[in-house]
Amino acid sequence: MPVVAGVDSSTQSCKVEIRDLYDGKLLGSGSAPHPPAFPPSSEQDPAAWWTALKAALAAARTDAGVSTGDIAAIAVDAQCHGLVALDAADQVVRPAKLWNDTTSAPQLERLKRLIGAPEWIRAVGSLPTAAFTLSKIAWLAENEPANYQKLRRVLLPHDWLTWKLSGTYATDRSEASGTGYYSAAQSRYLPELLAHIDAERDWADALPEVRDASTAVGTVTDAARAELDLPARTLVGPGGGDQHAAALGLGIVPGDVVYTFGTSGVVFTTSETPVFDLDGMVDGVADMTDGYLPLVSTLNATRVTDTFARILGVDHQGLAELALTAFSTAGPVLVAYLDGERKPNRPGAQGVLAGLTSATSREDIARAAFEGVILGLVSGERHLNAAGVATGGRLIATGGGARSAAYTQLLADLTGREVLVADAPEASARGASVQAAAIASGRAVRDVLREWAPVTRPVAAPRPGSRSAREAAYTVLAGWDALDTDSAGPVGRTT
Repeated sequence: MPVVAGVDSSTQSCKVEIRDLYDGKLLGSGSAPHPPAFPPSSEQDPAAWWTALKAALAAARTDAGVSTGDIAAIAVDAQCHGLVALDAADQVVRPAKLWNDTTSAPQLERLKRLIGAPEWIRAVGSLPTAAFTLSKIAWLAENEPANYQKLRRVLLPHDWLTWKLSGTYATDRSEASGTGYYSAAQSRYLPELLAHIDAERDWADALPEVRDASTAVGTVTDAARAELDLPARTLVGPGGGDQHAAALGLGIVPGDVVYTFGTSGVVFTTSETPVFDLDGMVDGVADMTDGYLPLVSTLNATRVTDTFARILGVDHQGLAELALTAFSTAGPVLVAYLDGERKPNRPGAQGVLAGLTSATSREDIARAAFEGVILGLVSGERHLNAAGVATGGRLIATGGGARSAAYTQLLADLTGREVLVADAPEASARGASVQAAAIASGRAVRDVLREWAPVTRPVAAPRPGSRSAREAAYTVLAGWDALDTDSAGPVGRTT
């Protein structure tokens, strides 16, 4: 029976799904952890990703009960941005700097002054933050000149895994558009931006080729075949970014809006045309078809609620129960910038819990923890709308946090809209499977996306009066608009 494998290599773990090539039915899944990594210096050894991929694929294949020769194609999505630096022998020069590594913030600010913020947005569709690859290359050149001199090839996390599988230096538009030196609208690299770091280097030779989303980059190498126990004919897709793969896995169409609650928080939709937000809040990146995925990404999401669960001495379920039983319509509010922030771009910011009184309860604090995460993304949706992007369709919650009734209920309360979840608990791995099925069957990714679109179901509706009550609490107690986290007030306090 021909099947495909979709790989999601995220910050925290590697997840693999095995699906039927023709109808997309989930046959089995597996996962394996990655080493923990935390800002400001967030790094991982790429070898750990490969080890986790091997373990997760083996577990998924066992769970699916498929034989070695059944896997027709495999595609990888991974955490975005990042920097995997290879030397002339294709050896990793140093641990990979991840998207949530904020140590390159000074280099990013210097690049912004050199290039100009509006000019940068017009060139690549986004105003890069320290998450973007360009600033990490600049950090390497400035802080580790010996390692920089060894640098011969620049890959992103998913590029490196695709190379390990196929031996091909390849990427796709979705990932390339998050580097800070690729124009999604023009479908080309902009080496003149990299020249601000080093005008002498031949950057074109250092970058992976951007491949078509519906075409294989090759087949598995002999080494990968031996390590992963795959047939020699297994096709390898060009892959993509994790949120971009989630858009495929969820089967969204223009107008739908997705709230992702994972290690990072993301709000996004899909668009047929490029988006340029000169305010710099919206990243006008490409998607994994031939369209665009305008999005707003926050650095702080479920780690915020993880932290407050620890502080309050409860597990995730206990924190959700506390938040949903908060009895006061007032109560404290949280600016949830525990690890700095990237949208808005405040890498040195810290969290602020405001509005505490002698009447404050554990329930109030738990609710504030969820709301602080959610409202950063609600503000992001408003920025999408201000940039001309429609989000009046379905509101879908996804990511690990979407399994929490507190996240979905409070999202419904604060948006005044019904919240749906899809029959796609691992949307990114499902999306990678969509691409793998497209290249294995000779179909376009868009066609498979429509055919495999999962069923959605409502999980939360707004409670009467909840939105106005909490909006008033945020406005009065914290001195800022609850639905605009870029306003003056506690948000602006940085270290």
